Amino acid sequence: MSTKVRRVYGYLAEFKNASQLYKAAEKVRDAGFKKWDCFSPYPIHGLDDAMGMKRSILPYFVFIGGLTGFCTAVALAYSTQVGLYPTVVQGKPSNIFTIAAFFPVMFELTILFSGFTTLFGLLGLMGLPRWNHPIFASEQFAGVTDDKFFIAIEARDSQFSADETKALLEEIGGANIELVEDDSE
Repeated sequence: MSTKVRRVYGYLAEFKNASQLYKAAEKVRDAGFKKWDCFSPYPIHGLDDAMGMKRSILPYFVFIGGLTGFCTAVALAYSTQVGLYPTVVQGKPSNIFTIAAFFPVMFELTILFSGFTTLFGLLGLMGLPRWNHPIFASEQFAGVTDDKFFIAIEARDSQFSADETKALLEEIGGANIELVEDDSE
């Protein structure tokens, strides 16, 4: 008879209010953890700083996507209207100086490529789509959308130690500390 070995996702600890969660986040950050997250029913001002989160690299991706759209539009408009099929309208020349006529296409493709880069870059950076998360198996986690505050520290963090991590969560005021297991295999 084979028993299914369950992999540990990490620890989940509940906190009484937003203030306590904020202070606990600072202590978890100072302890050196990198793979952890805070959960709350509403946004908490300054929590990103308390968690030590850095600025996203998404704007750089979006800039490159927009620049790609702009260059594509210039190449497409110039090659078709000047190179392949020169169109003379009301005696105006068909050369690089007619670029003003290309502005709508350049604008639209810049916006289109930027939008797609934003969408797919965000999904990629967030690791989505993920159809199920191990933390959803916790019964106490269901209260996060109502009035509960949680910190989850993942077992894949290099600082994670079953005993020491649990002791840290108890020390910083965590209640109902639960070991969450990953059943997604």
